[in-house]
Amino acid sequence: MASFFGHALTSIAIGNGFSNTQKNFKFWFLGVFCAFLPDADVISFKLGIAYNSFWGHRGFTHSFVFAILLGLIITFIFYRKNTSKIKYFLFFTLCAASHSLLDAMTDGGLGVAFFAPFDNSRYFFPWRPIQVSPIGIANFLGERGLRVIKSELLYIGLPSFVFILIVKIKNRFLKK
Repeated sequence: MASFFGHALTSIAIGNGFSNTQKNFKFWFLGVFCAFLPDADVISFKLGIAYNSFWGHRGFTHSFVFAILLGLIITFIFYRKNTSKIKYFLFFTLCAASHSLLDAMTDGGLGVAFFAPFDNSRYFFPWRPIQVSPIGIANFLGERGLRVIKSELLYIGLPSFVFILIVKIKNRFLKK
């Protein structure tokens, strides 16, 4: 899996593509929450659930169906009375789906069940430049965690920064 930092940064980049009137603390917090929530399935290791099972790590909670459901639930709970529901739904769904896309670019694990519950097959992208993050904060400290951060700065941070920059430039030119 990519680290919390990589997932959070991706949701921040995605959020920058949305209107400034929509962006507040709740928007950013829930976006990062949606980007990280799929990894709650690591509890499956403690529960004795097999990694490659439907409820295992990178199983259903990493699927596009889960991303859509999470986007719907978060939008319904926190933006029920808002007229821009579809934009919020899109944002939260993209944040959750970005988690799976990043994980499919890592160099470890068994792949991602993008199409669960319809197909539990696990997939990776052919290009996997992101170092897989160790599970747990204690395991993240040290040389391995540094390698993860370096790969994420290059393959997540740089594209995120470029995207944010392009959005800022586009918005500046559209205001004139």
